[in-house]
Amino acid sequence: MAVEGSTITSRLKNLLRSPSIKLRRSKAGNRREDLSSKVTLEKVLGITVSGGRGLACDPRSGLVAYPAGCVVVLFNPRKHKQHHILNSSRKTITALAFSPDGKYLVTGESGHVPAVRVWDVAERSQVAELQEHKYGVACVAFSPSAKYIVSVGYQHDMIVNVWAWKKNIVVASNKVSSRVTAVSFSEDCSYFVTAGNRHIKFWYLDDSKTSKVNATVPLLGRSGLLGELRNNLFTDVACGRGKKADSTFCITSSGLLCEFSDRRLLDKWVELRTTVAYCISVSQDYIFCGCADGTVRLFNPSNLHFLSTLPRPHALGTDIASVTEARSTQK
Repeated sequence: MAVEGSTITSRLKNLLRSPSIKLRRSKAGNRREDLSSKVTLEKVLGITVSGGRGLACDPRSGLVAYPAGCVVVLFNPRKHKQHHILNSSRKTITALAFSPDGKYLVTGESGHVPAVRVWDVAERSQVAELQEHKYGVACVAFSPSAKYIVSVGYQHDMIVNVWAWKKNIVVASNKVSSRVTAVSFSEDCSYFVTAGNRHIKFWYLDDSKTSKVNATVPLLGRSGLLGELRNNLFTDVACGRGKKADSTFCITSSGLLCEFSDRRLLDKWVELRTTVAYCISVSQDYIFCGCADGTVRLFNPSNLHFLSTLPRPHALGTDIASVTEARSTQK
């Protein structure tokens, strides 16, 4: 029996060494390689966004960017067509923002040693990678000059960095102890503002120092004077434009639109008359506030007077051709 067993074993070894087996194995491997080169991502269904920090729109081209896991979807609403940027690290993308000229997109991610990455939008390729966070990146933004990128880490990361991204260096940095939900640059690039849980903070950039010194300089921060609204969660922030460039506007999750003066003082606020407020966008003439149930309120930035409520999109499944009155698209 022992001789017979050894004979079977030797036959199996010879069979596995045979050229035909090796040929079949190589053909299977080639088929897998051919298949992977032919498979392309055509369309993404779904979105992984936890706030306004995960949505961006290029005002020049109208291109909309949003994350879906480790993929950035670039959606053209006019052509109803998607393009995609695949994060090579496979880490989940948590925040993104376009550069002012729309040529670049900056993304933040979560996971161990997360990176801040800059992408060429037209080529959909990575052009810079910055690693100075430990746990995750909560929000990112380009400066209006596109010279700097600011990135704010998760609450346990406790750091805010200002990058000269083309040089791949941190020019200014400091700690932040609160959970930050949003960031916005001032029109003249002299400061940016972070908003979060019981948190509004103004961070000041001295370009004369950051441009000349090669080492990282401490980032100067001053807290906003919140007064009786100090216990609120500030969900989004936007620095003023034009005649209101010295003001800073923000919203609270409880549904308040607030204005801070150039002295960081909470100057005035109005009620949005909504259960939850999510995001804010400011131009020279208007303030847009995104609220619950798809409601968008419109205000005058000069005095915070209410102007209008924008019509909501039609409900899914509505036959637009059969609609005869505007109100019949609302639910």
